[in-house]
Amino acid sequence: YRERYAARLAREHNLPVLVSGGLSADYGRALFVEEGVQEPQLSRDDQANDTLENFTTLLAELKQRQVRHLLLVTGVDHMPRASLVGRIVAGSRGIQVTPAPVDCAESCVWESPLKVAADGLRAMIWVVSGQDVKTLVLAWSRAEAPR
Repeated sequence: YRERYAARLAREHNLPVLVSGGLSADYGRALFVEEGVQEPQLSRDDQANDTLENFTTLLAELKQRQVRHLLLVTGVDHMPRASLVGRIVAGSRGIQVTPAPVDCAESCVWESPLKVAADGLRAMIWVVSGQDVKTLVLAWSRAEAPR
């Protein structure tokens, strides 16, 4: 659903599309082309493993493209966490994030407020340190481990 909605927004408003995560690269590209979004308008980033990385891995490209505002397209059930993380990470670089939620109907899997808050905290730590707290915790635990 979200890919088709993003394609419709891109087509109707002549917007570039930057896909991070989600569908496989080949299928995703074919879907966007089928929906009328052509190659020059479409790019993809497959570096991210989670929501925080969806934003942190894209910052250099967003800066290079001089992006100041982005539409965040994801399921309504994931939007609270994604928009919080996006507003913290992208917002720290002067990029405005506007949610563009997609209804997920029966397939919704709502995220807990604790998960939303935890990823918001991870995003804040990343903004301050440039590191994901997962990486920091792993480094600390290795340093503290008995030898």
